[in-house]
Amino acid sequence: MRTGEPLPSVGDVLAALATGLWHWDTAAKLVTVDAEAARLLGLPARQVTLTEAQTRARLHPVDWNEITGVVQLAVSEGTLAEVRIRIVDEHGRVVRVVRSRSKPSYDPARRSYELIGTLQEVTEPTPGTAAARSAVTGDWRRSREAFLLDAGRALAEARSTAEVLRVAAGLSMPGFSPDGLAVFGVEGDRLTVIGHHGHAPGDDSPFSHLPLATDYPAAEVVRTGRAVYVSSPEEYMARYPVTWPLARQFGRHSWAFLPLTVAGRTMGAWMAAFTYPVAFTPDERAVLTTVARMLAQALTRAGAAETERELTEGLQRSMLPSLGPEIPGMTVAARYIPTGGGLQVGGDWYDMIPLPNGRCALAIGDVQGHDVRAAGLMGQLRIALRAYASEGHRPDAVLSRASRFLHGITHDEHMTDLRFATCLYVEVDPGTGMLEIARAGHPDPAIRMSDGTVMMRPTAGGLPLGVDPDADYPTTRFALEPGETMMLCTDGLIETGGHDMESGWRRIRAILEEHRGDTESLADALVQGVHGPSSHHTTGPLADRREDDIAVLLLTRPEKGAVRPTARRTLLAVAQDEPERIAEARRHLRGLLHDWRSAEQVDSAVLLVSEMVTNVLVHTDSDALLIAEVTGEPGGRLLRVDVTDAGDDLPHKRRPGELASSGRGLLLIELLAQAWGVEPRGEGKSIWFELYESDGLDGRGPSGGS
Repeated sequence: MRTGEPLPSVGDVLAALATGLWHWDTAAKLVTVDAEAARLLGLPARQVTLTEAQTRARLHPVDWNEITGVVQLAVSEGTLAEVRIRIVDEHGRVVRVVRSRSKPSYDPARRSYELIGTLQEVTEPTPGTAAARSAVTGDWRRSREAFLLDAGRALAEARSTAEVLRVAAGLSMPGFSPDGLAVFGVEGDRLTVIGHHGHAPGDDSPFSHLPLATDYPAAEVVRTGRAVYVSSPEEYMARYPVTWPLARQFGRHSWAFLPLTVAGRTMGAWMAAFTYPVAFTPDERAVLTTVARMLAQALTRAGAAETERELTEGLQRSMLPSLGPEIPGMTVAARYIPTGGGLQVGGDWYDMIPLPNGRCALAIGDVQGHDVRAAGLMGQLRIALRAYASEGHRPDAVLSRASRFLHGITHDEHMTDLRFATCLYVEVDPGTGMLEIARAGHPDPAIRMSDGTVMMRPTAGGLPLGVDPDADYPTTRFALEPGETMMLCTDGLIETGGHDMESGWRRIRAILEEHRGDTESLADALVQGVHGPSSHHTTGPLADRREDDIAVLLLTRPEKGAVRPTARRTLLAVAQDEPERIAEARRHLRGLLHDWRSAEQVDSAVLLVSEMVTNVLVHTDSDALLIAEVTGEPGGRLLRVDVTDAGDDLPHKRRPGELASSGRGLLLIELLAQAWGVEPRGEGKSIWFELYESDGLDGRGPSGGS
């Protein structure tokens, strides 16, 4: 080409260099190649568009899988994707080798890759020959560094011994790749085979449990800690005549046996065998030595992880109970998910305890921390709680004694790591469904009613266990009606995934409301709703990563008949020294009326409940018991609210002045309720009101009275 003449086109230059162009769109699953690229693929030399399946049929299966991995790595690192590809014919025979270079890009909107690159044929000399070694001499250093980088990354990510062996078997060394691998370990004074590749099942039998004194290369490596390189069968036979008959049957020509050394200790040996002669030059030995060191470290990490998992599963099985005998007329389900940190055993637990009076107790708790100490304290506290319950103590006494016990073992004068625990203890009467609950700083239980309505059930509570040895734990009594399910859980179920207690509760509530199925499947749904599909239950394998322990316990009282009851009923006690629970009563009623048609009526009902409970606390010396019940079908339901106290004086209407701060309670009830009244009880009285569900246009309806 003379100076001043126009430059040839890119296509002409590439054609002159026998280089083809190709374009791959993974979203469309189409590959377009020009004439030269088509020729290299073994197709007629003309531009053509192929499907991914048609393209894949022209490539060696192993190389196709390698392409996808190289592309992802190139995109993440912002580099070119370069890979050697073997082209095969219709019978799967390799006809040529090409080098592909491309610049991939990723489209997050389409979740797809687009690649534009080149194909160029390369000459592949016979492996192990001088030509093969000279072919890689020019870029040996770069190829070696790239190979070691990829090998190190893959081995570092392997999490089990089997996975480490799979990675080792897939390593393709630059210029010389073994086709037979074996990893040897040591048990006492004998050699064992941890794993192998490139051999038929059972081929390792003669080499398993070989005495270390045997005249065998791997045994010599373990004894001396030095590598052994054997370049030919003749050399093998001369150096190791005793074991040569065992090795001869595999038809290999060269062998490298390298020590697997960690912290100066030889833990085993790695064998790389070749079907062609290898001279084991210094560069080749350097690569093999580096791979052996990385393999030893990976096997050590994997072994430690497997030992840790076995220890964790053993602790898990020993510390967490299986659910005991069935509770007559009720069903129970439980799940425990450990945290992903440390030993994956933390302080969460649950238990089901048969009681001397024929009843049954359910307990769930959480010891502070996610370490071995938390797990140990959890085991001690669970045993103590079970002992106190089995002695026949009431729920408040069980928690009081458990708190003193935990305080005693964590507040020793030599203890610097003080711990506490939350706990919820429920005594269940199977015959009546009556529950008696004591709570120590733990989340309240949730109730799913027979019509699917889900509410957090406020209960009286005290300090976490172990904080104050003299703490009191008041109890709350209510009945679990037929068709209802009670959920007890630790805060891990609610707060995992970056949620706080409020947003996490909304997520759990949605799962409870939407689920259709038995109690066991509901327990699975709760776990999967937090972590996705998983089998990491109490008796299953451990989860890979958890933010916090999770324990969940479900108690269901099945419906006695086929007809689903249409009533929703709840109750709440507010003590004289708990005026802050008036706000809980308001929230509780809103939860009961979450699907009520008229928002104005809900506001009215909440206002009346607040007035009625406040009047009890202000004008009497007794506690208030709130009972709310919704009956009927949606659109025409009836709300009835009763507030009962032990006072003898009946309420009466007053006419307060404009500036008066009280005295309007009955006036509000008369104004907003559709019916109301006061009923004397044996000891005390009950004031009640009713509201009929409306469409929101008129929230009052007909008035009533006592």
